[in-house]
Amino acid sequence: MQRLPWPLPALLAWGGAWAAFTVLQQLGWSGMAALLLATAGGAVCSLWGATWWRRGLIGAGFPLSLALSGTVALPAWAWLLPLALLLLVYPLNAWRDAPLFPTPARALQGLAEVVPLPEGALVLDAGCGLGHGLQALRLAYPQARLQGLEWSWPLRALCALRCPWARVRRGDIWRADWAPYAMVYLFQRPESMARAWDKARAQQQPGSWLVSLEFEVPGVRATGRLQAPDGRPVWLYRVPPPA
Repeated sequence: MQRLPWPLPALLAWGGAWAAFTVLQQLGWSGMAALLLATAGGAVCSLWGATWWRRGLIGAGFPLSLALSGTVALPAWAWLLPLALLLLVYPLNAWRDAPLFPTPARALQGLAEVVPLPEGALVLDAGCGLGHGLQALRLAYPQARLQGLEWSWPLRALCALRCPWARVRRGDIWRADWAPYAMVYLFQRPESMARAWDKARAQQQPGSWLVSLEFEVPGVRATGRLQAPDGRPVWLYRVPPPA
């Protein structure tokens, strides 16, 4: 859906939410229940957005248009529920991190040949979203113990369903301890990489790895570099001994 020209994803999501809302009311659902379920559908569809503002428009479009239309008479406080639902999917303190861009399925192919890990090594996908990065890591390291960390409750739950072979937890990647991991994988944003490298050097064991899809650590020479099938770089950083 992210490949569709904008605003087609938004129009499809809004139309689907309105259709669900109308059908639910015809089936005898209350206006409040239909509102919440249709808004939940829009929140899920907002994952199609390629940027934060597009995801916000997709997720908030239906409840806003319903409020302006005056189709359903609801108490004023009821309109806080769709907002709470959207904040549940996109918590405020996660806005500073990367948007939800999925890791391509074979983006990490060849990684195990360059960075071999022992059987049972702990590998973390920091900010695992819906689990695309975990799936790519599993292809590269089928014998590793994979873990995912995600702040959003709904995304964490969906990721756990999609990746039952991994341990997926809810948490802040910047407050979590990276010490146990032989490798930490990130698909963040350029502004986050210096902070991630500082955390890796402070917490990870010497000889462990920080792996980043697309974005490099500014001012730090990478230990290695791979190229994903779509042409994006995969940057490899080996944690040095303490200075």
